[in-house]
Amino acid sequence: MIRSLIFVSLFIHSTLAQKPSQSSPTKWQTLNGEQPLVIARGGFSGLFPESSSFANQIAVSTSLSDMAVSCNLQLTKDGIGLCLPDIRIDNSTTISSIYPKGQSTYKVNGQSVRGWFTVDYTSDQLLSNVTLMQNVYSRSNLFDGQLPISTVEDVTGIKPPKFWLHVQYERFYIERKLSPAAYIDTASKHMSINYISSPEIGFLKLMNSKVNKKKTKLVFQFLGLEDVEPTINHKYKSILQSLDSLVKPYVSGILVPKEYIWPTNNDGYLDEPTTLVDDAHKLGLEVYAYGFANDVPMSYDYNYDPTAEYTQFVDNSKFSVDGVLTDFPPTASEAIACFAHKKNESKPKNGASLIISNNGASGIYPGSSDLAYQRAVEDGADIIDCSVQLSQDGVAFCLPSADLAGDTTAMLPFIDRKTVIPEIQPEEGVFSFDLTWNEIQTLQSQLVSPFGNSSIIRNPANKNKGSFVSLSEFLEFAKAKAVSGILINIENAAYIASNKNLDIVAKVATALTNATFDKQSTQQVLIQSDDTSVLSKFKGIPAYKRVLKIKEKIGDAPKASVDEIKKYAEAVTIPRSSIVKVNDFFTVGFTNVVKEMKAANLSVYVYQFRNEYVSLAFDYFSDPIVEIATYVQSVQADGLITDFPGTASKYMIKDVVDPPLPPLGKVNEPKDVENLPQRGGSRSGLASAANVGLSLVAAILPSLLLTFCS
Repeated sequence: MIRSLIFVSLFIHSTLAQKPSQSSPTKWQTLNGEQPLVIARGGFSGLFPESSSFANQIAVSTSLSDMAVSCNLQLTKDGIGLCLPDIRIDNSTTISSIYPKGQSTYKVNGQSVRGWFTVDYTSDQLLSNVTLMQNVYSRSNLFDGQLPISTVEDVTGIKPPKFWLHVQYERFYIERKLSPAAYIDTASKHMSINYISSPEIGFLKLMNSKVNKKKTKLVFQFLGLEDVEPTINHKYKSILQSLDSLVKPYVSGILVPKEYIWPTNNDGYLDEPTTLVDDAHKLGLEVYAYGFANDVPMSYDYNYDPTAEYTQFVDNSKFSVDGVLTDFPPTASEAIACFAHKKNESKPKNGASLIISNNGASGIYPGSSDLAYQRAVEDGADIIDCSVQLSQDGVAFCLPSADLAGDTTAMLPFIDRKTVIPEIQPEEGVFSFDLTWNEIQTLQSQLVSPFGNSSIIRNPANKNKGSFVSLSEFLEFAKAKAVSGILINIENAAYIASNKNLDIVAKVATALTNATFDKQSTQQVLIQSDDTSVLSKFKGIPAYKRVLKIKEKIGDAPKASVDEIKKYAEAVTIPRSSIVKVNDFFTVGFTNVVKEMKAANLSVYVYQFRNEYVSLAFDYFSDPIVEIATYVQSVQADGLITDFPGTASKYMIKDVVDPPLPPLGKVNEPKDVENLPQRGGSRSGLASAANVGLSLVAAILPSLLLTFCS
């Protein structure tokens, strides 16, 4: 049974050779003034089973060079230390199928707990027969049943920069005649343990007399405020008020839920921070925060950008935590190395790809509202867009769709106007060309989630904020703000002309002329449509660049098709799915579409980018910036059309300089991959997982996480 697995030697070597900068011209507001520590909870547990060899190796390879790998210690019947998420191991391993009759019930800190426990098995029984599973069910199960349990020695054997050992149930093990303290005493003679944490004061008091404090820091973990610490029988909220007397004598730091530091109110927005970090720092205690993960709902203030949350904790005007415990260490590293201390940087204009808004900053405010456009400009959009709609009386205005039912409050007051127009959409709606401009202005804009009835909703405080914007107002706004350009999107022109006797093309052309966009060269004008007859109307105007929007997923762009496109357009807009292939929510490679389009001298704009983790492939790490990096560096798209211009702008900040990309490498399978246990009779999921996702990860990570950040 293997204890380490080799992925892509080029990937790992390039990673180790090109770590992000560790220095910053600004002193950190940590206790010692040094950069905050990134602690990988069970390695890269956001993607791989916790504490698996994959999780630990990839965490080390993709994080800051002084990071720490954590292990949650569990002891076997014969006293061997294993790294597993919880004292019950049935939701993180295959033990229930290997030993189906092995359930036990134990008292754990006074509570009856039923499940499978390491104390009922020898190390040989577990290491030889049982494999790991992802214990967060919303994450990929592609690696389930493929990777062996890691011993503590396995984890330290990969030589992580720092090693963090967590001991949560010391009393439970003592009652079973097993001693975590004795195990650590023996283990520390042949391995380096930089941190030991525990929620039990009694255990830390014991370890305080045993460890070399110059080599090992002791850290007290706080659980829920109402939970009871088992050795002194105090609630953690009570201990928090007595740090000086109850905690400080035995430890050098505390590990607290992030909500202890920056609480979130019942509406999902941040409250004012507590004074915990300052209070602890005044006592000489370091403060580490836990609970960070990219793929769980976070405060709406962060707009689904996990780097914004990390930055909030390490770079604000009041304090910095001394470290973050995270399931996604590459993202924490990215935030600390590349985005902290950059708040006053000028907005980038040097990015290889244009940042094009999608109905303004429609992830934050109702699409096409005045506030969405204002935010898009503030967030660094190069191009702002207007999808033009017409009212019944011929007023041209900006709105994501001709159907007002989704993006406004039209459905209730104008329910008698709802209809089905198959030429536009299969669902019934209330359409703009059936209402006068005065009627439309009685409505409110509406911020909607693109994910239906899921729990992933957008900024509810802004749901109905903002005003409608006419096309003429949009054009004047763009001129006043001096953005690099505008994108005008025209759809349904044929239907509107033949059924409503309205000429949307003429309305757009007149508005552009009145705003003198046809006679200037300082701002780009992109005319986009999925209808070639519309684009033909704008032929011969040098100031305009025609863009054909391709709505369908395509996997190839044959020369004949490209030559036909060139008759009508100088650029194309294509969906992401036409460029990066995805299988089982993992990326598997690139199509040739962009290469073929660019070979014909067509610019390629890609839509649409969103921050929400549910829209991202697993190997984008639930981090929208990883996806952006892929399309900027690997795909080399000419423009990204995004609901969140600020996230794209953050990636393309001018101080981030990318090293050359390595060639796409083939993942090397471990030599004894065929001997790994299989689930469900399938061939090696490990082999397919490696080849499915990680070959592309090998290409994109150097372009993002290995940046040099000055």
